[in-house]
Amino acid sequence: MAAKKKIVVGVTGSIAAFKAADIVSRLVQQGAVVRVIMTQEAEHFITPLTLQVLSANKVYCGMFDVQDVWAVEHVALADEADLVLIAPATANVIAKLASGLCDDLLTCTITATKAPVLIAPAMNDGMYTNKIVQENIERLKKAGYKFIGPVKGRLACGTIAVGRMSEVDAIVRSALALA
Repeated sequence: MAAKKKIVVGVTGSIAAFKAADIVSRLVQQGAVVRVIMTQEAEHFITPLTLQVLSANKVYCGMFDVQDVWAVEHVALADEADLVLIAPATANVIAKLASGLCDDLLTCTITATKAPVLIAPAMNDGMYTNKIVQENIERLKKAGYKFIGPVKGRLACGTIAVGRMSEVDAIVRSALALA
């Protein structure tokens, strides 16, 4: 029997964060062990409890949360991962990663991991097409980070444009293929 794939799912502060519940659920149904890291901003859109129930694992939120067992969490999560998936990924987290900025548990974990990183952007089309955001994406691609989407669709602001997070099925397929 093959070892279960260990996937860290990073959830950032986007309206698309609600889709993370479906992504986590489907990855678990496919036999993956899923650990979730949420940014503080993500907690405005979806609760840690939802993702804890769906992953059947503790959800990590704060860099300095009290732990049940001593471990340097960002290093332990980074070492354990077969893949780190950020879904949704905001322009903010993309910029942090492109700059090497590690100011939360998610960015510290990603910077510490040797595993592949898959990023599923979700943002307004003006933000996505911004020259600096595009330069950050290109910088991460050159560093070996993988991207899926975004796609054209209805955005939170009501317009139809590129910026919508890729469909859950496509993200799950890509994640399992990379893990």
